Order: sequence, then structure tokens, then C-alpha cells
Amino acid sequence: MPRIRNWKDLAFYRPTKRTEYVHIDALFGEPGRNVIDFDLIESQFRHLMRVAVSVREGAISSTLLLRRLRAGSRKNATYTAFREVGRVMRTVQLLRYLSDAPLRRRVTAATNKVEAFNGFSQWIGFGNGGVITDNDPVEQEKTAKFNALLTNAVIFHNALDIAEIVRQLQEEGHVIDSEDLAHISPYLTEHIRRFGEYSTHELGIQPEAYDPKLNVDFTQLRGHEPAASGFDTAA
Repeated sequence: MPRIRNWKDLAFYRPTKRTEYVHIDALFGEPGRNVIDFDLIESQFRHLMRVAVSVREGAISSTLLLRRLRAGSRKNATYTAFREVGRVMRTVQLLRYLSDAPLRRRVTAATNKVEAFNGFSQWIGFGNGGVITDNDPVEQEKTAKFNALLTNAVIFHNALDIAEIVRQLQEEGHVIDSEDLAHISPYLTEHIRRFGEYSTHELGIQPEAYDPKLNVDFTQLRGHEPAASGFDTAA
């Protein structure tokens, strides 16, 4: 569930014209308006299920489906029924988001992680100001995938460095708490020299085996919500 923005532009829909709420009725606008047409959904239910199964089984792409449904959309009962279903789902999700504080924290944490990764990926792909100048879709896809590969390689490198530092601190007698590690982000850039010297003479050197284990008890983090930035597993 993505972070919800521009609340003032979102409409809440009532199940019936007569439905009223004691504390949140203002969210649904004027009484009698913004009402879900459940009769239409019921009458088109078989068509909705047929379309859903076709998309799931790959018989038709979602892009082609939307193109067909939008053709004369106001006259297309199936399109209108899908719109009503979407309004139901969005209203339910909006109400859940408003009433469930832990859900809001999870959504915010997940969104922050995604935004942090995207920002880090853009920082890595600094060539041409991050703009893909090739018009060939194949080359565009290559550029995006190469950038993702390089981004994940740098993240892995950062995780290795973090793990090594943790081990050094433990050898010096420091107690490392899992809660502290949960707030450490692998999207570190200060030590990365994007414009530095690129040496290739070490490419043939076999690296040491990767040790994913840390002598830190992460079990206490289970059941807790993830930190807004960083990672909560062993580096």
C-alpha cells in the first residue's frame, strides 16, 4: 500500500444513499452523493471474474484490457463496474489507513526504504545527469538494468563493510545491539569515489568467502515494525 498524498482531492464513497456516520460523515461529502453502485457490480460480477481470470492466466495483458475498456467507457458496463469496485477498495484502504496507526508506520517505513533506494540508484547513475538519452527501448532497458546491478553491488559492498566494522567492534569488547543495527542504512555514499581512479589489476584476485553471520541476536526484532531506513537483518 503506497503512501497516500493529496487527501483533499480524494473522495470517500458511501455504500448507500442513506448511510451516515457519526464522526466521519464529513469525509464522504454531501449526503446522497458519492454512492457505490453495488447493483451494477452484482450484475457485472461474472464479467469481472472472467476478465480477472484472463489477466491472471495471461490470456490478455492489462494494458490491452484497459485500452479496450476505455473505448466508449461511459457506455461500457464492465468498465463502469470495475470503476465502482476500485472506489470500494480505495475507500476501504483510506479508512484503514486513517484508523490503523501501525499500518501508517509500516507504509511510511516501506515507502522511505523505496525512496531511499531510488535516490541511491540515481546517485549511482550520474552519467548524463541520470537521463537515458538512447531512444532504443532495448538499450533503455539495458541501461536501467545495468544501473540496478551496479546499485545492488554497491549496497552489497556497503553491507560487507558494515558487517566487518561490527565484528571489529565486538572484538574490542563493544556490545552491539540489534536495535542499533536496524537503523543503519546500506545506502551510504560518503566513502564512494564516483570520480576517482578505477583500478582493474585486482579483478583477478579471488575474494574471501562471504560470511553472512553476525554474533548479534536479531530475534528480538521479530514482530516489531521495520525501521524507516536501513535494514533489520544480518549484513
